[in-house]
Amino acid sequence: MTTLEIRDLHVEVANPDENAEPIKILKGVNLTVKSGQTHAIMGPNGSGKSTLSYAIAGHPKYTVTQGTITLDGEDVLAMTVDERARAGLFLAMQYPVEVPGVSMSNFLRTAATAVRGEAPKLRHWVKEVKTAMAELEIDPAFSERSVNEGFSGGEKKRHEILQLDLLKPKIAILDETDSGLDVDALRIVSEGVNRYKERENGGLLLITHYTRILRYIQPQFVHVFVGGRIVAEGGPELAEELDANGYASFTQTATAGA
Repeated sequence: MTTLEIRDLHVEVANPDENAEPIKILKGVNLTVKSGQTHAIMGPNGSGKSTLSYAIAGHPKYTVTQGTITLDGEDVLAMTVDERARAGLFLAMQYPVEVPGVSMSNFLRTAATAVRGEAPKLRHWVKEVKTAMAELEIDPAFSERSVNEGFSGGEKKRHEILQLDLLKPKIAILDETDSGLDVDALRIVSEGVNRYKERENGGLLLITHYTRILRYIQPQFVHVFVGGRIVAEGGPELAEELDANGYASFTQTATAGA
């Protein structure tokens, strides 16, 4: 059983105005994600959802000023970005970056080697990649293209889930993986995420604005994020309430209590 535990997390970023104080984004987040669990983080734009994912992954732009993040008791904040990946954390980014000149096949094998501690046997690796690409309906020709270069939004997101499948992390953080996906791509991506969870018993932290992806990837826990805090928690019924009524009541309550 793997446990990602976040306690009293405060995060800030530098202010564009060099004479001004840093901008505080997260203001005391508490969250625990365990193997086999699916947690959905929902909230309006600017509420801090993506900041949470970047802080867990170790993005240098985001400074943790208070609180802890641990993975199976180990201090995640003391780890470098690559150490966090090797420890079993994975982030599927909202806007996957392009890496010109690096083929997908080389990128994937290098990443797998780093995470597994040794290079996969080539014959087995080729079969593994071919099977994973077929499940995600990815054209095999993409393996020789540069990472994400010239890919559509849906193609980029499918390749994020391809990495998830091949790297087999303990905890996967999916930052608005559903954004920009058409109906078919959403189904394919969601099926890939569900396969990962079933095969690896992985923990999922799913960050999204909308409930449509939750029809495919069903959470046991739903958390409403407003103003850098979790202001409400519940089960799938909370997502249905948000779908019907939006975030207005939660933002008003959070503002009144601030």
